[in-house]
Amino acid sequence: MFNGKNILITGGTGSFGKTYTKILLQNYKPNKIIIYSRDELKQFEMANIFNDSCMRYFIGDVRDKERLSTAMRGVDFVIHAAAMKHVPVAEYNPMECIKTNIHGAQNVIDACFENQVEKCIALSTDKACNPVNLYGATKLASDKLFVAANNIAGNNQTRFSVARYGNVVGSRGSVVPFFKKLIKEGAKELPITDTRMTRFWISLEDGVKFVLSNFEKMHGGEIFIPKIPSMKITDLAHALAPNLKHKIIGIRAGEKLHEIMISSDDSHLTYEFDDYYAISPSIKFTNTHNDFSINALNQKGKKVKDGFSYSSDNNPNWVSEKELLNIISHTEEF
Repeated sequence: MFNGKNILITGGTGSFGKTYTKILLQNYKPNKIIIYSRDELKQFEMANIFNDSCMRYFIGDVRDKERLSTAMRGVDFVIHAAAMKHVPVAEYNPMECIKTNIHGAQNVIDACFENQVEKCIALSTDKACNPVNLYGATKLASDKLFVAANNIAGNNQTRFSVARYGNVVGSRGSVVPFFKKLIKEGAKELPITDTRMTRFWISLEDGVKFVLSNFEKMHGGEIFIPKIPSMKITDLAHALAPNLKHKIIGIRAGEKLHEIMISSDDSHLTYEFDDYYAISPSIKFTNTHNDFSINALNQKGKKVKDGFSYSSDNNPNWVSEKELLNIISHTEEF
């Protein structure tokens, strides 16, 4: 569905955007791939890697609606990946996080409407579910904006959905490259915030493929959540450095022991499909009616049980140390 299409990625110079671009170029023949981000050095470096004739690079910030709207002219599909993601940094700089993650989300929505974009998928995070930190709270607000945008679309063709998943192995700022850096520098121990801590894990490539597939499955208004494995942080540290001791440093500002992607409060809205869950909108759309138990590919899901929740500690799917090392070895770090 991406052949001959124009695709724009906000925050496109990040780990996700680079991997998304690589997979699009490998599997499709898009007319244009537009990388929209605010860092000219990262764009210069990315352009040296991805210099196909379809590539376009736009300097711009999601806080700038006018520039966003200019970049979206003629665009068919938008992936909104730009965000301020660092949890402690957001706690200390709350308004900057709000400007990017909430105001920026609304700017993306408005620019999509102005340019008659066909479909937009916004990337979310497990931290948006029952948030305890500002980053998660702003991403929850962003999720709500994108879901509600389908209701205010009117006769506009644009449809919006959200993809929510856990920690990405190999992405910039994640714990895997952090641990690997410490190990390379000869650290005698690895810092662990809490021995009970668990996290969801997904590879960059699997995250990209999940978002790509959602463009075909979406009606508009769903929050898509992949079925992915969990792992204890202590097991991750042991897999990377089995001979190093662990130093308990305490939970950081805004950090959870376990991550949750579907809360029990959303169980009445949630459908289970073969390899993912979909949370249907909590509001009724006035301009369209969709049965969210059947996706746009006519694949059928089933309602989960009342009280169902999907968290990293109650997940039936756990990744072994060997499996994680295999994922890491096949992950290209951007």
